[in-house]
Formats: sequence, structure tokens, C-alpha cells
Amino acid sequence: MVESIRRGVSETARLEAFSDGVFAIAITLLVLDIKVPESALHALWKGIADAWPAYLAYVTSFLAIGAVWMQHHGLFSCMRLVDATVMRLNLGLLLTVSFLPFPTGLMAAAITTSRASERAAVVLYGATLIAVNGLLGAMWRYVATHRKLLHSDVTESVFASVERRQIPRVGLFGAATVVGVLLLPRLAVFGFLAVALESVVLARGDRQPGRIEHREP
Repeated sequence: MVESIRRGVSETARLEAFSDGVFAIAITLLVLDIKVPESALHALWKGIADAWPAYLAYVTSFLAIGAVWMQHHGLFSCMRLVDATVMRLNLGLLLTVSFLPFPTGLMAAAITTSRASERAAVVLYGATLIAVNGLLGAMWRYVATHRKLLHSDVTESVFASVERRQIPRVGLFGAATVVGVLLLPRLAVFGFLAVALESVVLARGDRQPGRIEHREP
């Protein structure tokens, strides 16, 4: 039994370390889309200012990934064991996070072009953020219903508070996407930024111990 727990703890640390590496690479890749064309070098300050869509997309995605990383760390700080389902859900989360630099670049490039291109880019970007946060929420929900994976001092209120924030967050990303399709794509981009910023501010990256609150069957 003791050996099983030790192995589980080791697997938890290994999975989190692997995930941290993917988060770090995804965040690093975002900066590669910030470029000033050679044609703008004769008026460099103007060229730097004209690259504002790339800055906006970069900051939005950086905050979005940062918030997911904080919540991911908070989840794993609550866990003492992992199982195959957690590993699969984690792989799905990393799949979508590592994909995010692609729609980020598209959105930055499309925001100053045609309205149709802006809408398409906003839909792809919004769908990716919805997938990322939906998978993160699914991980929290699965772990909450499998208490054998948790440390004994983790309360159910921790998961309830996360769920109260995570479900509306997915809805807010969806609402911003709809605004981009039906109204103004650029407005959707600023909506994504606002939700990502809120996610970082409210994300809990630590463990909140206490007595377990058992529910009546």
C-alpha cells in the first residue's frame, strides 16, 4: 500500500513536470508571431506601433495559458495519485494548449484585414479557448468525484468554488465568440482579453487544506 502511494506521488510529480514543460513551450511560441516587417524599418517607431494586433493577441493568449497553468498547478497540489483518466484528460488539455499559438497568430494577422477573415479567426480562437477551459473543468470535475486521488485534507469546497468560476468562464469565452461573429470581431478580441485577465486574477494556484466535508449519500 505504501509503495503504491509513493508510486502515485511520483507519477503526479512526473505528470505535472511534463505539463509545465508544454505550458512553457506554448507560452514561448506566442512571442514568435510578434514581428515588424522589413518594409517598416525606415519608420521603425511607426512599424512597432502598427504591430499592435500582435501585442494584443500575445498578451491575451499569455494570460489565458497562464491562468490555466495556475489552475492546473492548484489541481495537482490537491492530488496524491493519478489514474489513466486523469492522464488522458491532461493530454487533451495539453493538446489544445499547445495548439493555441496557431489561432493566436491567425487572429493577430486577420484583425486588420477583411471582416470575414476576422470572424473566421475569432471563431477558431474562441473555440480553442473554450476547448482548453472545458477540458480543464472536466479534469477538476473528475478528480472531485474520485476522492481516492486527493490528499486527505482537501475540502470539497475547494472544488465547488472552482466549478462556480470555471463554468461561467467557458460561457464568457463563448459569448465573446458570438459577439465576434454577429457584431464586431475586434470587440470579441478585447472580450477574450478581459476574460483571460479575470482568470489570472481569480485563479488559485495553491492548495487549500482543511477538514473534508463529507456529503450525505
